[in-house]
Amino acid sequence: MGETIAIGAPGAVVSPMGTPEAGIRNPPKMAVRHLDFYYGDNHVLKDVSLDLPPRQVTGLIGPSGCGKSTLLRVLNRMYELYPAQHLTGAVTLDGRDILGPAVDLRRLRSRVGMVAQEQTTFPMSIHDNIAFGIKLHEHLSRAERDHRVEDALTAAGLWTEVKDRLREPASALSGGQQQRLCIARTLATRPEVILLDEPTSALDPISMAKIEDMIDTLKQTITIALVTHNLQQAARCADQVAFFYLGEVVEVGPSAQMFTAPKQTRTQNYITGKFG
Repeated sequence: MGETIAIGAPGAVVSPMGTPEAGIRNPPKMAVRHLDFYYGDNHVLKDVSLDLPPRQVTGLIGPSGCGKSTLLRVLNRMYELYPAQHLTGAVTLDGRDILGPAVDLRRLRSRVGMVAQEQTTFPMSIHDNIAFGIKLHEHLSRAERDHRVEDALTAAGLWTEVKDRLREPASALSGGQQQRLCIARTLATRPEVILLDEPTSALDPISMAKIEDMIDTLKQTITIALVTHNLQQAARCADQVAFFYLGEVVEVGPSAQMFTAPKQTRTQNYITGKFG
């Protein structure tokens, strides 16, 4: 964590080997290069390099414990809330280092929002759940804040369901509604990247479909990383897929290719259910 590591100049494109590439017009929104991550002596991520293309969904698949969720926590430095961790390598957002000591973590986490697997609603009203992050990051008038709350709930497909219940406790919502509320709370800070960690694992098919539809809409303006054990969901939602195994990225490719003609035997075995 000591020295600040930057990859190229702001906006530069960086190849998987860490060298700038010329002539490519769409640099990654976020880039991970040669990342090794440790919890104590446990080597969780091993030489991971991965691009998150702008305004696309990158699906992260692989068996439990292979480092997918840990990678999400690195991308907005939530890992620092856990003890005895350290890393080497580089992560950039729009070509700029996010791991250095001078990075404003509050600003980073507003630009790179995260939604966890569990519905972590706060013990307050629906309205105040959404307004919480806005108050934390910005100084807006009450009218501006209320408008932002409505925008976030609308983007999460929840406004029509809760617009007459905004002062009710968030805990009164169904499980699917609570998960969409958590996504709306993240959207309220107007992030550029959203990290979704198994957002539908505990939801019924109708709630799952609503969140998948929302993901498809959000990617028009937001870059998304989606961790999922549901391979059908990854095939439906992701533009590109990265297969993780034992802390390594085994293969990355377009979703259609990954699910029909993966290049690596381990990817093929995982997708066909030979191990999981």
